[in-house]
Amino acid sequence: MPFREFADWMSLRHGPGGRALAAVLGVLVACVLAASAAEPVGVPAQGPSKGRFLRIVRDAQGRPQSLQTAIVHLAPAAAGPGAATVDLVAATHIADKGYYEQLNREFRRYDAVLYELVAPQGTRIPKGGRKTGDNPVSAVQKGMKNLLELEFQLDQIDYTAKNMVHADMSPQQFAQSMRDRGESVWDILGRMFVYAMAKQSSGDDTSGAELLFALFDKHRALALKRVLAEQFEDMEGVLVVLEGPNGSTLVSQRNKTALEVLRKQMASGKRKIAIFYGAAHMSDFEKRLADDFGLHAVQVRWLPAWDLKGPAKPPAKGDKSPRP
Repeated sequence: MPFREFADWMSLRHGPGGRALAAVLGVLVACVLAASAAEPVGVPAQGPSKGRFLRIVRDAQGRPQSLQTAIVHLAPAAAGPGAATVDLVAATHIADKGYYEQLNREFRRYDAVLYELVAPQGTRIPKGGRKTGDNPVSAVQKGMKNLLELEFQLDQIDYTAKNMVHADMSPQQFAQSMRDRGESVWDILGRMFVYAMAKQSSGDDTSGAELLFALFDKHRALALKRVLAEQFEDMEGVLVVLEGPNGSTLVSQRNKTALEVLRKQMASGKRKIAIFYGAAHMSDFEKRLADDFGLHAVQVRWLPAWDLKGPAKPPAKGDKSPRP
């Protein structure tokens, strides 16, 4: 079926969001087909072990139950009563609504919450997120939201709270940094694509076939989330590719900008501070906070971001025992 006909059918089947959903499916399938046809290349050396800031929790049978993100509490080695502490709050930018509701409750406990957003300095996101119109990025976001039956961070987090502090580059700073470093968006996408192809070709990654099966699964949203969660868990491997030996604008340079804001917040007397960034940023943050601020991890808590449990099976005929 040609893509236009498929998009028309999806529009009739799923309403206005159907075309965006078709676009998302097209991108996913294209990536799978391209990866499966790739020539073998070397896989980059892995970073720290999986599960530092994002993990999958499984039951006794090895079935995924939830994708979780970490809140890592850092403090100085000899923390006195007035010592400043920092919590690294790892985020996944698309998740269950309850996850964002829990984060909103967590954020009320901090003097300041430093958040990421490449936007003009001091940008505040209104409640309910920005009205982005019908631009292509918005269309894909809406399609992903419908496809995975999840919510978007910018729609659910309350950025209007007084303790929320923008701590990221402006678009001009981001673009200038990339020019200065000789980077481009296509370079980043290319590195990620090569990494995905490498894992496919080396036999370390079977997600291509799983993704195709998931697209046509009876419980499509759940099946896709399980496949994608396995990819998210390899965050450290992706970070090695993104950063390279000299860092990148996307991660390390934006982290430096956030830490400049952190210094200002500490200088203003804030003592209980959170850094709310994507999970891929957190290993670099942890290293810089240890080297430059003398802060080290002393406690880790986990929040469930995606519910990966399968639908409850009906009891067998004649079985009177309660379901788990």
